[in-house]
Amino acid sequence: MNTYKVTSPITLKDTQTKVVIADAKKKLKHTRRELGALQDTIYAHGKYAILICIQGMDTAGKDSLIREVFKDFNVRGVEVHSFKVPTELELKHDYLWRHYIALPARGKFGVFNRTHYENVLVTRVHPGYIMGENIPGIDSVNAIDDVFWEKRFEQINNFEKHVAENGTLIFKFFLNLSKDEQKFRLLRRLNKKEKNWKFSAGDLKERKLWDDYQKCYEEAINKTSKPHAPWYTIPADDKPSARLIVAQILLDALKQYDDIKEPELDDETKANLNLYKAQLEGE
Repeated sequence: MNTYKVTSPITLKDTQTKVVIADAKKKLKHTRRELGALQDTIYAHGKYAILICIQGMDTAGKDSLIREVFKDFNVRGVEVHSFKVPTELELKHDYLWRHYIALPARGKFGVFNRTHYENVLVTRVHPGYIMGENIPGIDSVNAIDDVFWEKRFEQINNFEKHVAENGTLIFKFFLNLSKDEQKFRLLRRLNKKEKNWKFSAGDLKERKLWDDYQKCYEEAINKTSKPHAPWYTIPADDKPSARLIVAQILLDALKQYDDIKEPELDDETKANLNLYKAQLEGE
């Protein structure tokens, strides 16, 4: 699965958007069961936190991927955060604040559905949004130059390095959807009554900015894929295969940590197991 890890600069137009894996749904059931069992061990071990960041264009399949990949997780060990437009309170803090307070505790999985990267994606395509952050020295859109964005990339890299050095394992997945497949999925939302609620006229406005978004994604991925926080570009045109690829990447990577194991009982408890059993059986 290292095929999808970004270890050198990429060009998105040259990366795959569709891979079809035979029996992907069946294979996913097996993989997510293994992942769920490993989650129990990680929870008991309590040493590592797991942060999973999922980005992608509208209709890339983020919600359904989260639902299917983590279906066999114990709910006490996983938290999903979907980041929308910043609230009034969030805008009174720096842009990373709301992401920092949502980080998973050790022993838990945290899934970010849209992430801190929105701050170098949506805001870069729509720089006017930055004005809502009320940043000192940024008095107009004209002040948002290349130096500003370079600082943001540096801040994001420092943020991820800091949390990684303190016990968080980071996985970043870009669901790489083709423009043709997005068109198909948007039409399906319009054609199926039960899918209508998912459609917004804003989706079409954003679709017109496809090339701008692709350029921003490409630069963000290239500037922030690090050994401690790698990006994976996941072909997203076939949803079952995309889900399996993500699940398998997580499982393979986490199994490499041979120090993740269930904690042993302390010596006193271990020595008195038979006594405790006798007490219970004698009730």
